[in-house]
Amino acid sequence: MKTALLLSGGMDSLSLAWWKRPNLAFTLNYGQLAAKAEIAASRAICECLNISHHVLDIDCRALGSGDMAGTNADGLAPASDWWPYRNQMLITLAAMKAIAYGVTHLWLGTVKSDGSHKDGTPEFVSTISQLMSLQEGGMIVEAPAIEFSTEELVRVSGIPAEYLAWAHSCHKADVPCGDCRGCNKYFGVFREVGYDLDRPR
Repeated sequence: MKTALLLSGGMDSLSLAWWKRPNLAFTLNYGQLAAKAEIAASRAICECLNISHHVLDIDCRALGSGDMAGTNADGLAPASDWWPYRNQMLITLAAMKAIAYGVTHLWLGTVKSDGSHKDGTPEFVSTISQLMSLQEGGMIVEAPAIEFSTEELVRVSGIPAEYLAWAHSCHKADVPCGDCRGCNKYFGVFREVGYDLDRPR
């Protein structure tokens, strides 16, 4: 079995990298506004854990919507950070590269709260895994933490506060705005798990 993680640089994927230690990780710069910071956070955790890290640059901003693309959210958007078919796109793009490395299992950092979007549900993960396994390479898509909240994942993974602090969760910029859903989640998780953001790192 050869594993790869779709690594966004956020709290969930950093915690999953710490917990599961995949063979490879893929971070995509697909035109999202926070790409530079997401790549930096992903690179840092991979260097720490000696995980082979690959950055894929494919500008899809013209297809985006909402906070991450720097546009007004589409009329169908359930939230301001909604980007249509984003997870499906990222999984497909990562798999297109992962197959060349002999990856058999592609892991997603999906957690329980992501179920508020259809592409964050167990049904979606199961369906896209079936689709991928039908195609070249028979790759399996899994979300090892899908039954956990982010707080539970952080605790299970054992990731120390100083490494979790590397995560970049802002949806709008490389420098955290402090007011989007991603930033609010970042600070909320630190409070909930009892990590002290003010402690020297």
